[in-house]
Amino acid sequence: MILAKIWQAIQAQFNKLANAIRGYDPIAEMQYEYDRSIEQIREGREGLAQYRALVERVQRQVEGQRKQSALIEAKIKAYLNSGDRDTAAKYALDLQRAKGDLAENEKQLALHEQAYQNNLLKIQHAVKKLDEVKHKISKYDADLKMSRAEAEIAQLANQFHFDVTTDFGQAEQVLQEQIDRNRARVRVAADLSGEGLQEIQQDMAVEKAMAEDALRAFEKQEGLITPETAKTSQATKELGPSTRTLEPVPEV
Repeated sequence: MILAKIWQAIQAQFNKLANAIRGYDPIAEMQYEYDRSIEQIREGREGLAQYRALVERVQRQVEGQRKQSALIEAKIKAYLNSGDRDTAAKYALDLQRAKGDLAENEKQLALHEQAYQNNLLKIQHAVKKLDEVKHKISKYDADLKMSRAEAEIAQLANQFHFDVTTDFGQAEQVLQEQIDRNRARVRVAADLSGEGLQEIQQDMAVEKAMAEDALRAFEKQEGLITPETAKTSQATKELGPSTRTLEPVPEV
């Protein structure tokens, strides 16, 4: 009783393990069942060949008994024609026994032939079904590989949405941050390059005004200035934060 319970527990564990393994690789499982069925059919063919040998042996016996019966009939006719009824009667009794054995063997031959044909038909049907299973295994294998590829492509396509939760999305976010930092450096450099530009422009304006004053003084000294050119020299120039108006050059 205890051993029976222990055996049941062991069987339950094996069944649990088999259920866990089952479905991991269904194509391999189907291929295993197919190979096992092929082996069974191979054994069935060998058994059928041996059974056919028995049928052939019985058939040879029947053919021999038929020939023996025909020979006995010929002897009976010959002895009757010669007037030897006693010998003919003896052969007639042998013929009766031979025909009884022949009828029994013919009956057995018919049964064996029918059994052989039935088993042959079953094996042929099994071979046909196995051929269909083979094509199904190939189809399922191809469909399974295609479905896996489609699933991987679909997963990859979802990653191409660049969601922040995906690797692509995180990589894109890192790239955008780097681009923003680089652009910020360029903007800071550009802003810094503009410092002191106003002072430079003011210095240039002062220098230009001084040059203009020097030129006017030279024109005045040399007597080159005219009322017309004097009128065009009246302009207001900005010198730094404050402004001053240049006085017109007096007429000479």
